[in-house]
Amino acid sequence: MAEEALPTPPASPMQVMIDNFNRLSPRQKMAGAAALALAIALLVGVWLWSQQPQYSVLFSNVEEKDGGAIVTALQQQNVPYQIENGGATIMVPSTRANELRLTLAAQGLPRGGSVGFELLENQKLGLSQFHEQVNYQRALEGELARTIQSIAAVAGARVHLAIPKQSAFLRNEQKPTASIVVSLRAGRTLDAAQIAGIVHLVSSSVPELAANQVSVIDQNGNLLARQRKQGGPALDDTQLEYVRNVEESYITRIQKILDPMLGSTNFRAQVMADVDFDDAEQTSETYKPNPPPNTSIRSLQTSENIANNPGPLGVPGALSNQPPVPATAPITSPVVPGTVAQSGPVPIPLNSSKTATTNFEVDKTVQHVKRALGQVKRLSVALLVNHKSEKDAKGNFKTVPLTEAEVKKINDLVREAVGYSEKRGDTINVTNTAFTDPAKEDVVALPMYKDPEVIALLKELARWLVLALVILFVIKKVIQPLMRSVAPPKPEEEEEEIEAPLSAENLEERAQMVDSDIPPEVLELELAKMSFEKKLARAREVAKKDPKMVAQLIKEWMGGGASGEGR
Repeated sequence: MAEEALPTPPASPMQVMIDNFNRLSPRQKMAGAAALALAIALLVGVWLWSQQPQYSVLFSNVEEKDGGAIVTALQQQNVPYQIENGGATIMVPSTRANELRLTLAAQGLPRGGSVGFELLENQKLGLSQFHEQVNYQRALEGELARTIQSIAAVAGARVHLAIPKQSAFLRNEQKPTASIVVSLRAGRTLDAAQIAGIVHLVSSSVPELAANQVSVIDQNGNLLARQRKQGGPALDDTQLEYVRNVEESYITRIQKILDPMLGSTNFRAQVMADVDFDDAEQTSETYKPNPPPNTSIRSLQTSENIANNPGPLGVPGALSNQPPVPATAPITSPVVPGTVAQSGPVPIPLNSSKTATTNFEVDKTVQHVKRALGQVKRLSVALLVNHKSEKDAKGNFKTVPLTEAEVKKINDLVREAVGYSEKRGDTINVTNTAFTDPAKEDVVALPMYKDPEVIALLKELARWLVLALVILFVIKKVIQPLMRSVAPPKPEEEEEEIEAPLSAENLEERAQMVDSDIPPEVLELELAKMSFEKKLARAREVAKKDPKMVAQLIKEWMGGGASGEGR
């Protein structure tokens, strides 16, 4: 009867797996199910984590009001977002950042915390003229601030306009003024042309606002453009830049003349220019006497006066103080009593005067001189020249100083290049010395672990590596043990085991298998697949080598006889 019970037909792999699973204890079944569920959950979690989108900055340094409007717009579009830096930075998936930036720009976001002419779109009825003027001024300030923010170096701007109320009295009329605060981006500055552009932009947008009444400061309080009085100096903040340009032009001339002769690395030149920025006007009027050959009479006036009346005659008294007699012709008039008749030639005049006035032309010179700004008053040139290289007898290069003739030649070239003027007080100093070798500074390269590209690549690799490790862990520690305990052996291995001869080595391996932790049920199923002769031979060998194992096996059979016969 034992021979008829042993040769049973082989079961299908699925049936074997079901049977093996049914043989497991409830605790083993629950542990396997929990391990399998945990592995599946772990795989799903790692997969979702690996598929999480990368976020990039949508807007940064946004104000709270603009941030709220942007978040509301993102929520309406069902776009995931992240808020960082206390709400100042809004991040969205990298794949949609550019699209969302354009979409929000079409909606006028961000507004920069200022309102423009859209404030006038919702005017209420019954507003007073004062409120209308205030709203218009706010809208104008907001539009100007938005326009200034469009400059690349400007991150934010505020515009304050002081527009006085118009008066009917010309005496009390006041001109408007403006103040601008700009917040510059990190590492950026505004040059003079950009500042002037901002000033003229604001002055041209407000009626009767002069450019010299606009002040501009940055976020650090530095005054970039100030209100200037009419008639003030023409040069103010540009003086240093002008001096720098003058000095650079002289240095460029020296470099161009010495580069072919010495090489660009064998000399260093510096120029200090004393520039006159005084705005002066001079008017002079000079008078000089004409020398005798060049004398010229402008006007001549001569005056002559002759008097022929004699003075009082006779002895002082009554006779001499008589009034004059009437005038009569000397020929016909009779002789007046008390007078002596005159006869003979006319008497010589007793009183005469003569005056002459001559006016000569005077040499006159009137000179009006206005000196131009930015004239060079004095130049100081310093030139440092390296020693020249020569080969010695062994063919090695060595440095030797320049000769006096060579230094003089360089000095003369520099004099001509800069336009040396002894009257102006210019100085030129040429020094010949050996240059020190520049220390080879170790270029501190950015460490690999700080490189943003490397960090991004490592993050991506780490993500997939973690996913691979989790999958490998689940396969090795969960799935394979479960399959090893439930799944039947491979058919190829079964055929090889059946066809292999029962040598002493094979029997020893079987004996070791019996001593292992394989359950007796699995060992019994494996033995049932062998032929009766091989089973019998193997049973004898095993009984000889390990009687205790055979006794344990028979005990198991006997213990299961109550539930299933024929075993």
